[in-house]
Amino acid sequence: MAVITRASGYVNYSTGTSGFIPQIWSSKLAPKFYKTCVIADISNTDYEGEIKGQGDTVKIRVRPNVAINDYEIGGTITYEKLNSTLIDLQIEHAKTFAFQIDDIDKYQSDIKELDSWSTDTSKGMAIEVDKEVLSSIYADVAAANTGLTAGAESGGYILGTTAAPVTLTKYNILDWIIDCGAVLDEQNIPDDGRWFTLPVWASGMLKKSDLKNADLTGDDKSPIRNGMVGMIDRFKIYQTNLMHKGTGGDAGKFYPVFGHKSALTFAAQMKKMETLRIQNSFGEYVRGLNVFGFQVVNDTAIGSGVIVKG
Repeated sequence: MAVITRASGYVNYSTGTSGFIPQIWSSKLAPKFYKTCVIADISNTDYEGEIKGQGDTVKIRVRPNVAINDYEIGGTITYEKLNSTLIDLQIEHAKTFAFQIDDIDKYQSDIKELDSWSTDTSKGMAIEVDKEVLSSIYADVAAANTGLTAGAESGGYILGTTAAPVTLTKYNILDWIIDCGAVLDEQNIPDDGRWFTLPVWASGMLKKSDLKNADLTGDDKSPIRNGMVGMIDRFKIYQTNLMHKGTGGDAGKFYPVFGHKSALTFAAQMKKMETLRIQNSFGEYVRGLNVFGFQVVNDTAIGSGVIVKG
């Protein structure tokens, strides 16, 4: 790219002592774009109120399954002794941030640095929480909801494994998502409240698939026109860059999760942000803390797969 040059000996008015051409510092910060977070949309907070301010573990009791037997006239009825199993929701995760700002810088600055940086760190905190949850829950699903023989009744669905991932293309991605829906159907999971997380490249494949026809989506505009994927086979589709993915020899393998909102619970016990005066200087320390926990409480209502881009 060509730049403006000056003849030898000609004064440069933007440098040196002349200062006729000032440098302008914009009062607007350059835009910063954040990765999309999904945990708030795919989880419930049913137990959050029970850990506010106290305790580090919530004992969740699971309803026992009662056997249904044939009745015989004159026969003897056998009574079960029911035991409720327990799931521990442990508040064992914590994220923090900390920075400092000098009083003079804060006073003389033409932008509200504290507000801007606080907004940035809170969004960064949400991203780190999403990454931690999504990097864990894919491994907590029921055995019948993942792998090469998924399906509690049929065992007939191939969702992929690390050793044998499913190669997705625009020609088979719809079929694969519908198979995931059938896996939940075989577990008798309700239709309402289902969700599906996909990497961005897979979301793009959906828009190139037969879904681009508006009559298949039930919308007046196709996804290729309005940019939204929306609902597919009762799933609300979420695209995210925070999904767990393989590294090293498993690079290129992605671990999408899908399920019902009842499957995953999330609880934030403490969200705190505070400013402290710096003792040996004029300025402030700013710090924040987020203490939280999450747990798959119904593994039959959540599934996972392993996919690669075809």
